[in-house]
Amino acid sequence: MSVYHGRDLKKPTGGARSRNYKVKRKAMTGKLPTNTLLSSRSEVIVDRCRGGSIKVRAVRVAYAIVSNPKTGKAEKAKIVKVLEVPANKEYARKGVIVKGAIIETSVGKAVVTSRPGQDGVVNAILIEEAKLER
Repeated sequence: MSVYHGRDLKKPTGGARSRNYKVKRKAMTGKLPTNTLLSSRSEVIVDRCRGGSIKVRAVRVAYAIVSNPKTGKAEKAKIVKVLEVPANKEYARKGVIVKGAIIETSVGKAVVTSRPGQDGVVNAILIEEAKLER
């Protein structure tokens, strides 16, 4: 299903709507957001984009590639839950993973650096836990 992203119905001053001045074109279509969900299994969709290129969309994810900045190594870790999403508070409640989301993994807290709905994979970097000193 596609969504039209053109702006044909520009409202002129005075409130009167004019008729469409151009025909809707396929080049102006887009897609609805993927809203990658946390799940027990992973699922991806391969979409054809404009120009013949492909886009891998992650619909459901169970694992993330988590890199440790101290050691410089990356490992595959199971995602336990979505803690916080700065982009939208409702996403954390629904379990939607987007770029910038803070997730709890089997190796610790991590922040998502990839765009799962467009890249097809969840890449994340471990967050340093602030130690309280007394």
